Amino acid sequence: MRPRPRYKAPNYSGSGKLDGRVALITGGDSGIGRAVAVLYAREGADVGIVFLPEEERDAEETRDAVAAEGKRCLLMPGDVRDSRFCERAVQRVVDELGRLDILVNNAAFQQHQTSIADITEEQLERTFRTNIFGYFFMARAAIPHLERGSAIVNTGSITGLEGSKELLDYAATKGAIHAFTKSLAQNLVEKEIRVNCIAPGPIWTPLNVADKEAKEAAKHGKETPMKRPGQPEEVAPAYVFFASNADSSYITGEVLTLLGGETTAA
Repeated sequence: MRPRPRYKAPNYSGSGKLDGRVALITGGDSGIGRAVAVLYAREGADVGIVFLPEEERDAEETRDAVAAEGKRCLLMPGDVRDSRFCERAVQRVVDELGRLDILVNNAAFQQHQTSIADITEEQLERTFRTNIFGYFFMARAAIPHLERGSAIVNTGSITGLEGSKELLDYAATKGAIHAFTKSLAQNLVEKEIRVNCIAPGPIWTPLNVADKEAKEAAKHGKETPMKRPGQPEEVAPAYVFFASNADSSYITGEVLTLLGGETTAA
């Protein structure tokens, strides 16, 4: 992408909010996931990242950025659509990094289509299995390893609240993620495991513009009051907030929108 998404957050200073903790981030090779990995490391956490095997090069860049923060980054290529892979990924984090305190469900797939007739069964299956099945599989695998004070942070979307005429299947999964967040938060509250969700608007990531022509990609985010897309480094602090007990110990089941000045979302 040109310009490249910004993820280093040079103005963000860590304060030890996640010292000694371990996070697992799906879709951690690029975009929001990469920025979250960097800030979690800056706050003191080791991280494991899940990514598709063909994204190995991007994942290595994330690993190098985490290492530059003085923390460990475990690379785990695989597909969250496979429940057995999710179980193996969680176990690897526990075995190699020593524990698991934070799960960030962030991996996603989207494909714009102008008509519902253009959405094939194969696309529908991939979208749902990646975006909601994968979240369920990872949470189910992680929860037995999470102790009191742990956190799960899901990535939703404004499309899950307001819909999107060219992202019918994607928006449906994001709405499901919001409901899953609230339901799982209720399910885990007595265990003192918090579950929250970030629902961004247009962010400058490969996911959001990969299937657009350059002219259309250039318009991404222009409809917001700020007249631009957000950068991953501007979203990542919200993930720190929900992972940190210093910041959000009394917050669970929330969906936080980040919309570049838009105020009409629920």
